[in-house]
Amino acid sequence: MGAGIDLDNVVCDFGSFRAVDHVNVSIQPGEFFSFLGPSGCGKTTILRMISGFNDPTSGSIRIGGKDTLGQRPNQRPTALIFQNLALFPLMTIWENIAFGLEVRGVGKAERRAKAEELLALVDLPGAADKMVSQLSGGQKQRVAIARALAVEPDVMLLDEPLSALDLKLRQHMRAELRAIQKRTGVTFIYITHDQGEALAMSDRVGVMSQGRLQQVADPRDIYNNPVNGFVASFVGENNIFTGTVGATASGMARFDTAHGQFRARLGETGGAAVKLYVRPEHTLFATEPGVENSLPVTVTEVAFEGSFISVHAHSDSGASLVAELRNDGGQMIPETGQKGFMTFAAERASILPDGIVRAK
Repeated sequence: MGAGIDLDNVVCDFGSFRAVDHVNVSIQPGEFFSFLGPSGCGKTTILRMISGFNDPTSGSIRIGGKDTLGQRPNQRPTALIFQNLALFPLMTIWENIAFGLEVRGVGKAERRAKAEELLALVDLPGAADKMVSQLSGGQKQRVAIARALAVEPDVMLLDEPLSALDLKLRQHMRAELRAIQKRTGVTFIYITHDQGEALAMSDRVGVMSQGRLQQVADPRDIYNNPVNGFVASFVGENNIFTGTVGATASGMARFDTAHGQFRARLGETGGAAVKLYVRPEHTLFATEPGVENSLPVTVTEVAFEGSFISVHAHSDSGASLVAELRNDGGQMIPETGQKGFMTFAAERASILPDGIVRAK
């Protein structure tokens, strides 16, 4: 079983720039945890602090309950996989995997046996004597994982390792990474800007913006119950309405907009400016108005996207909306220029603070 990691009020400054701003999170032993966010949000800096390549300006980091203050990278029970993998081109595959063991003085026969064992674990049997140049991108990825596992880390740190792969291979490697993590029980901390990767692989996701954690939750909760406009917009698409909150009751609220009145779930607004968010897959196109949350529109574009069809429309009041209809033959697909109504269930829409969590 891997080790747990605790970040307590961690701050990291580079001169006057604050890269990580009072981050608090506890990652459980054996958990697959992803930090998700745009470039420059501080997620890679967190990874480098956990691995020991950067020191926090303030706050503490504990691995397995032990404070890491003063520990060099090679003194920590972590292994870091970089985006470029950094495999040695003049070494065979097994020598690449066993390099960390050689540095530790492990004998050749034991190193070779360990490398063979790990190649079987990552589903590359028979590749021990090949060169790096003979492998595909996905195979190189597996070798990098095997090399990291060779030193038996308690925590595996992965910095956007799939970003250089094509879409099909990325999707395949998601499943491979998750399966390897489950088999080994090592704690995985994964850095990505790709919401699909984070949602598909993780036990929990921490969404970041401007150095601060916005929300930490399991993938379904992140997607279905975002805490603010940033999380809602970064993790998935939305139809967004600007307006003001009216009457409230039992966690629901009336929302008054320039396009009419709607009803939706009321999030924790804290008195901040708010917007209404409803996802395209929760938006329907109909020829007749619904009981509530119904807006007359004209279809402007119908885009076939494989498993679903995107219906784009404009209302007379100037709102732009998108509905995603499943391509299962069970729904009526409108034509460009057709008039109708965009509708959505109140329980599927959220009134959220417009913005991000900022430093207090």
